[in-house]
Amino acid sequence: MAWEYVAEGVAGALTLVVNGNRELFDIALRSVKVSGIAAMLAAMIGIPIGVALGLSGFRGKALIKSMFNAMLGIPTVVMGLILYLFLAPAGPLGFLGLIYTEMGISFGQMLLILPIVVSFTASSIESVEEELKDLMLTLGANRVQAMLKTVEEAFSGIVLSVIAAFNRAIAELGIALMVGGNIFVRGGELNTRVLTTSIQMYVARGEIEFAIALGTVLLAIVFAVTALSNYLQRRWVSE
Repeated sequence: MAWEYVAEGVAGALTLVVNGNRELFDIALRSVKVSGIAAMLAAMIGIPIGVALGLSGFRGKALIKSMFNAMLGIPTVVMGLILYLFLAPAGPLGFLGLIYTEMGISFGQMLLILPIVVSFTASSIESVEEELKDLMLTLGANRVQAMLKTVEEAFSGIVLSVIAAFNRAIAELGIALMVGGNIFVRGGELNTRVLTTSIQMYVARGEIEFAIALGTVLLAIVFAVTALSNYLQRRWVSE
């Protein structure tokens, strides 16, 4: 009986996916859009910070890196609570009007994944051996050229940091639920449902087929992005 329940749920989910259920794919596209914006913002801010940390040596560098590394494991529900307190109409940043909006979710996810981009980028830069840096300087390259070459050598690791950040963003629940609210107004423009919040909602409703379909699409997106990352890395290594 238990296995029949699971089998029926999976069969119903596959039917929804194969038939191209509009609501299902609207939620999926919104998730990709929201998390994609978050990943781009995190890359724009985090890569320069990570490169600066990786290339420079200054007092307090270890402390700054430790702070970013410590933020890697912050629970998303705690981050969501903090962001809600700041972005709520009565909060310090309430004037921005980001609460219960897609951009609000993107902003929150950007803050969540920023430490991933910074830490992975800095580690990729530092992994380029000192011998390579010294060799470039010995061959006549100036310090700026040596730094640019170091960044080029670490480029695949930097791209991996953005991919990992996107996967973390699209799979998180706490921020999307607390900042976005999982709101849907039929016939209106307000819609903040993403894959993770929708899965939670449909499970609570007992609509297991739709929840499984959403989970299948989420896993497919994560695996597809990861596969693309691995393919690009192999291309760079071969070149």
